[in-house]
Amino acid sequence: AMGQSLVDKFVAPALQASVNEILDKALRGVQTANYETEFRTKSGGTRQLLVNATTRRSVDGNITGVVGVAHDVTELIAAEKHSANKAAELEQLVETAYAPIFGTDTDGKVTEWNTTTARITGFAKSEAMGQSLVDKFVAPALQASVNEILDKALRGVQTANYETEFL
Repeated sequence: AMGQSLVDKFVAPALQASVNEILDKALRGVQTANYETEFRTKSGGTRQLLVNATTRRSVDGNITGVVGVAHDVTELIAAEKHSANKAAELEQLVETAYAPIFGTDTDGKVTEWNTTTARITGFAKSEAMGQSLVDKFVAPALQASVNEILDKALRGVQTANYETEFL
């Protein structure tokens, strides 16, 4: 690596111009914190790095180069992508489930309303979101019991297989 052009040899081609710009700024005394770049490895792979570029100075204060301190975030980025993919899969599962699936926030306002819930109630997701689940969609005779079940759920007590009647 010694004596090689950092940008030409190690930085992914698509990012070379932006890294050159950052390094040029550092050579003018302007530090850059937390820029992402992609480094090529000897084996042909790539690593995602989060880098701080700091001006390197001699004892008498003259600029002599740039020091880059990097953090390898390759696994973190991969984990974030994996998480996002799983979240999208779960969202798709909820949305297309044959069973009605609905959810509320701590105030009882609708935050989830899948396609089946929309089909059986006749209320589109856009009409249900943000509305009070119990006040707007549960039959009046069952509102107290459903409120009790939701309150228990908010305290971590699960209730399985309760019947309710939607309007």
